[in-house]
Amino acid sequence: MTASDNHRYDPVGTKALQLRLRKITGQVRSIERMLNVERDCTDILNQVVSARRALKSFAEVLMQRHFEQCIAGSASLEESKRRLHDLLKVLERYVD
Repeated sequence: MTASDNHRYDPVGTKALQLRLRKITGQVRSIERMLNVERDCTDILNQVVSARRALKSFAEVLMQRHFEQCIAGSASLEESKRRLHDLLKVLERYVD
């Protein structure tokens, strides 16, 4: 996927993703604050787990959106194949 690709996303879905991302940002900032005030390691790790799960969920929603709006909505079969190939390269890195 290149920056020059034109995308027209559902604005409601975009707002929902932005809200999720703001919550994740808050969780990460909370981890930093907990570390700064020397909270118990297990408390910090629990917050890390929560942030990690939230980020995983965010990625899953974004992948689903990509399948539905970018790949399935491609203008041609060639473009669809290219976008699927690009996604598969990203997913290889995602599962590492």
